[in-house]
Amino acid sequence: MSATSHPRIAILACLVFMVCLALPSCKKKPTQEPDTQVPAVIYDTDIGSSTDDLFALELLYRYHDQGRCRLLGVVVDRMGDDCAACADVMNTYFGHGDMPIGLVRVGIVNPAVWIDYRGLPYYTLDDGTPMFRRSVADYSSLPDGWQLYRRLLAAEPDHSVSVVSVGFVTCLAQLLQSEGDQYSPLDGVELVRRKVKCLYIQGGRFGVADEGDYNFAQGIDFAQTFFRLWPSDVDIVFSPMEVGQQVEYTPEQVIADIDWTDIHPVKQVYMTCDCNTGQKMWDPMVVINAVEGEGPSGCFDSVTGARLPLFSLSERGVVTLLPDAETPFTPSPEGNCRYQLPGPPAWADHMLLKIRQVNMTLAH
Repeated sequence: MSATSHPRIAILACLVFMVCLALPSCKKKPTQEPDTQVPAVIYDTDIGSSTDDLFALELLYRYHDQGRCRLLGVVVDRMGDDCAACADVMNTYFGHGDMPIGLVRVGIVNPAVWIDYRGLPYYTLDDGTPMFRRSVADYSSLPDGWQLYRRLLAAEPDHSVSVVSVGFVTCLAQLLQSEGDQYSPLDGVELVRRKVKCLYIQGGRFGVADEGDYNFAQGIDFAQTFFRLWPSDVDIVFSPMEVGQQVEYTPEQVIADIDWTDIHPVKQVYMTCDCNTGQKMWDPMVVINAVEGEGPSGCFDSVTGARLPLFSLSERGVVTLLPDAETPFTPSPEGNCRYQLPGPPAWADHMLLKIRQVNMTLAH
């Protein structure tokens, strides 16, 4: 028995008590169709920089394979074929090589890169053969992200799609500016109003903020377009940085958790790149909320003994975007915006287990 066997048994035992089904996150509008039990999700990511995008995508594959969501497609909002190829590697490795990918061709030029793993698609084995297979032969044939949004949204029932945005809002802004096409006669704003149930977005600074939001600040013109055009009757749940900041998945834990192979895209990123950068699990918070909702979490506050919710959300209100990417929140019962609130240490531990167990149990 390896030195890590006993901790793993303890961790997996804790996971048995996790509650898998939760209440829906977004208020249902009177005109909506009845909610489907399995949420349809479009994942919008700036993959190629921070590794939390990878863990969020792993979670979505697991939820999809378990029948807990339908992952419709992956929109890559960081420019460059290398970024689209990273999504292709992940899709293919985890058995979803046919998952549609869209990429941004007119987006943010040279945004900040924190952990540069854009070389992942080109890693090789000792004999020079590619380490990871890919499914897309020609990335120039991929649709723009906003076009993929239109195609996927048009094919789904009204008020049924949850959009999970963990990067920039370039493709969302372009979607909102789009005109009717072969997929739908509706323009982008009306298509979103008709098809989207809720947007879950990693971003926003609420309360006392010493700087603007990173994702919005990197492309402030796109962000301003997004805030101006997003329909006020379609819900948004923000996940501010301080929520995922509590959940740290260290490089040592990542590598140890994937001890069943070295040929794993996430493990290879951690073995070849400097990932000891203060990386926290911001993006998975958005995915978990979108799929599992806000119901009881299955863990208890060590101080009060009370059962903790999976997520606690603010009251309803309206979020505006300032030129410096600050996001003031104005409470209003009729507002379409809420934001996640940080939880106590027991909650953070529980959320980390959710992420870790995917790497510990999801064999290729």
